[in-house]
Amino acid sequence: MKFTFCPHCGAKLVLREIGDEGLIPYCQHCSVPLWDIVTPSIITAVVNECREVALIRQDYVNTTNSICIAGIMQLGESAEEAVVREVKEEIGQDVEQVRYIRSWPYPSKEMLMLGFQSTVHKKELRLSGEVNAAEWVPYDEALSRMREGSIAWQLVKTVIEGS
Repeated sequence: MKFTFCPHCGAKLVLREIGDEGLIPYCQHCSVPLWDIVTPSIITAVVNECREVALIRQDYVNTTNSICIAGIMQLGESAEEAVVREVKEEIGQDVEQVRYIRSWPYPSKEMLMLGFQSTVHKKELRLSGEVNAAEWVPYDEALSRMREGSIAWQLVKTVIEGS
């Protein structure tokens, strides 16, 4: 989120040089700089003991390519807790282990995606209402079902190459 007006007092912001950060929106009334805000989000490659990854399709995201489980972190929730919650909500799996992989900026959605590998014991997928389809996909087929270069594709590639 980019600020034009102060969220505290409503005054129009001016640009002010803030250290080595450059020109930053600044409220002269409140004497506070207001940096752009990103939404912290998680994305996870859910894997099982059979060397498969759970890929989903959400038609509101993409109707042709598979993606990974992802979601917004809730207030008071750690990234790891968000991973466990999202995996349970979207595909009904109980996460046994969470491993941080890396982060990706997602500027068009104003998000910071924190990427994880989630390990589960394979069981039938139970889909939430926001998931149109999901399946367990062998590692050697997974990348071909995803949009090459996407954050999800990069995450799954990293997980496969590291196993």
